[in-house]
Amino acid sequence: MPRVPSHLRERALGMLQGGMRTADVARAINCNVRNVRRLRQRYRETGQTADRPRSGRPRVTTPAEDRYIRTSHQQDRYRMATTTARVIPGTHNPSISAQTVRNRLREAGLKACRPVVRQVLTRRHRQQRRLWAQTHRRWTRQDWQKVLFTDESRFCLTRGDGGIPIYHQRIEPYAEACTLERDRFEGGGSVMVWGGVSQHHRTELVVIAGNLNAVRYREDILLPHVVPFLQAHPDMTLQHDNATSHTARSVRDFLEDRNVSVLPWPEKSPDLNPIEHVWDLLDRRVRARAIPPRNVQELAGALVEEWGNISQQELANLVQSMRRGCTAVLNAAGGHTRY
Repeated sequence: MPRVPSHLRERALGMLQGGMRTADVARAINCNVRNVRRLRQRYRETGQTADRPRSGRPRVTTPAEDRYIRTSHQQDRYRMATTTARVIPGTHNPSISAQTVRNRLREAGLKACRPVVRQVLTRRHRQQRRLWAQTHRRWTRQDWQKVLFTDESRFCLTRGDGGIPIYHQRIEPYAEACTLERDRFEGGGSVMVWGGVSQHHRTELVVIAGNLNAVRYREDILLPHVVPFLQAHPDMTLQHDNATSHTARSVRDFLEDRNVSVLPWPEKSPDLNPIEHVWDLLDRRVRARAIPPRNVQELAGALVEEWGNISQQELANLVQSMRRGCTAVLNAAGGHTRY
């Protein structure tokens, strides 16, 4: 972990004594939250902010290699730290570690790209995706603007540092030495929301209490929100994925009784749904707020507020990209796309 300069340690201590959260202090001085926690713990134990003694081991990279690390990741934002570590020889070792690359980037205020964890697509999934893309690739913008894209998403209220691991014996999980003092608002929690977007319209953002099942999906979402929306726009088609709460028999019968047209959807295809980009945009806007939410109630309110602040033109641009998404699926032979 990069060493925090002495003037920043004094500044961080003043922020902590002023009542700021450790995550906010770490963000202000551009360091890891664990460094701030260790600084506070060291000040409580020793009464000073002097850094811990180091081994004196020389720096593993040269200034030229540090510049190369920064410029290579600025030129390629999809470059991973492991890729850079393989091509840079270390000063004392055959190669440097990926953590060294991350440390150098953190010193410059940058972050390395993390590999994407994707769903496993079987041969049947690829065939379904390819057939669906072949069927809908000739749809025009007028066809796609008649589709209401819907989905649910869960937004987490994270602590920011992922927690600090504490090792203990089985017989002493709650010993005093194995517990940490936590700040008042640094708890967890999450909020699940549902929403629908189209090229010219959007639904309300619905905050779902608890987990979503078929009964709650029918009574809390379809009946009060989807059915009135489709009755006001009778030429539109409903799109939802193949979650069990969507494909339950009671839900299918409910939609058939009300003559709701449902767009067939291939399994394991979140990259084809433009509302996934809306969730990402919504998450970034909530995290970029001047005063971030500190509990689930504030998180739910921030999500509803930022949902209304998204311009309709941004939603229209996402819907208009459906033709390009179908082409990307065909080019990938039914596999994953960058959408």
